[in-house]
Amino acid sequence: MSKTGSMKELKNKTVVVLGKGSLAIKIADYFNSAEEFNLLGIIPVLPEPEWSDSFISWAVNRNVEILNFENLTSSKQSIDLGFSCYFDKILGEKEIEVFSTILNLHNAPLPKYRGVNPINWALKNNEKEHGVTIHAISTGIDDGPIFGQVKFKIDAAREEVTDVYDRSLHFGYALFEDVIKNLDKIFPQEQEHHLSTYFSRSDFKELGDRKGFTRESP
Repeated sequence: MSKTGSMKELKNKTVVVLGKGSLAIKIADYFNSAEEFNLLGIIPVLPEPEWSDSFISWAVNRNVEILNFENLTSSKQSIDLGFSCYFDKILGEKEIEVFSTILNLHNAPLPKYRGVNPINWALKNNEKEHGVTIHAISTGIDDGPIFGQVKFKIDAAREEVTDVYDRSLHFGYALFEDVIKNLDKIFPQEQEHHLSTYFSRSDFKELGDRKGFTRESP
């Protein structure tokens, strides 16, 4: 089941941010500072990755509550907006129904590269462009209607995963701001499912020298 409706009258809307790393922090900071939103808390990826900034530390330093889905589903509270940025778990219908609208930022130009390690796969496959997509979360994997997308050129011969990842952070935040500021005007578009590609964790071994942030990394 997908959350496909556009949001209306973005005034004092409750929001929860799910995810990890510097971009999730920047997104949560936006909601925490915006007068039209009420950031109820965050749901961090656990354990937090050592290679990125701590989402938990950010929340603790700003007195933002750290939540989990057990809290939210048991309280039966309806939250206006959920925003996922690099969250690592597939949500079921029970979790999705907590939110009136729940969106995900995915580091790929959907419907291509659904699943994990999309940047690694794009470089492995010598793509000429990549992108970032914000889409509604459904009970499927990265297959919900698209609220916004941006594409940019990449050079598989010269660039490493870390290079494209850094650009994805930049383009991802710009896309986030554009989508959130225009959310009441957006009519999400169904993905062209017949064009989809998907990679799971079980495919990781096939990445070869594109497994890491650089081709020299283990």
